[in-house]
Amino acid sequence: MTDKAGERPLRIINGVAPIRICDNGGWTDTWFAKTGKIFNIGVYPYVEVQVEVFHRDDQPQPVLVFAENYGQRFSITQRKGGWGEHPLLEAAIERMQVPSDLALKVTIFSEAPSGASTGTSAAVGVAMVGALDRLTRRHLTAHEVAYTAQSIETQMLKLQCGIQDQLCSAYGGINYIEMFDYPHCTVSPIQVSNSIWWELERRLVLIYFGKSHTSSAVHEKVIRELEGLGPDCQKLQDLRATPEKSRDAVYAGDFVGFGRAMIENTEAQERLHHDLVSADARRVIEIAKAHGALGWKVNGAGGDGGSLTILSGELSHVKRAMIRDIEAENPLFKNIPIYLSRTGLRTWEAIPGRNG
Repeated sequence: MTDKAGERPLRIINGVAPIRICDNGGWTDTWFAKTGKIFNIGVYPYVEVQVEVFHRDDQPQPVLVFAENYGQRFSITQRKGGWGEHPLLEAAIERMQVPSDLALKVTIFSEAPSGASTGTSAAVGVAMVGALDRLTRRHLTAHEVAYTAQSIETQMLKLQCGIQDQLCSAYGGINYIEMFDYPHCTVSPIQVSNSIWWELERRLVLIYFGKSHTSSAVHEKVIRELEGLGPDCQKLQDLRATPEKSRDAVYAGDFVGFGRAMIENTEAQERLHHDLVSADARRVIEIAKAHGALGWKVNGAGGDGGSLTILSGELSHVKRAMIRDIEAENPLFKNIPIYLSRTGLRTWEAIPGRNG
């Protein structure tokens, strides 16, 4: 992906967006739930997108992409009768209507592992839409960026996708979301004192199970069942009950109450289908319990692979001992260091050639 004759880009646009953990109320942000309540937390490591912009006449391909985590470099050409191997990126570029007289070189990177059930693909979509929005000067709000990224997945790619992941990436921080008529919602950022923020950040642990989560036959079965039961069924009502408890507990700095809401949500997930809480998740939960953890939440929709959020107790050395024991249990289990995101999507422009 070298530039033609050392050609400098006209513009360099950056976009970063956080991933999502602890999505209490997940499954209620979907088309079959119709209405929902969700609590979630945006955290770093974030997804980074950098877009170099050139004159089209100066480049052999209209769009070149470097997926840095995978060491993959590939070109995206005009779509003809279907998407290629990287449909999310192709669809985002088509949706944002990049001017035909421009060529792009897009680099995507994240320290977060793919398939961790932490909304990484949603963060890629949000960061891409945000960067391309700055390029096309549409001036979308955070809400509009999230809706655009979500509609790319549901309308253009025909994927099953709720609304909360994109909203968390766009807004960042701690959020309480009320979906009053899919996909329309309000987002209420939860503002707390620094001491509560820092303590929550210190207590939270993200454990990756070492293998990618993918949508499965289990998820399709759950969706079919929930669609048949209707949006007011008890299984969805149980999930809708945990976000308010989470919100109120975090506002009060009540970590015991917050941990209890996390556990209630994971138990409600398991009632949707036993396999949504995997054997790996159950083993990590056992270790967390032994170390006095206050709560745990299987991230995302659940199932095989993915990750678990743990809310540890008061003492940091006990938290570190818990992490060591979890990682010793299985060579695939890995602690992913996280920090709460003060902001969501950020985009800015660098001036090529200035300051090296």
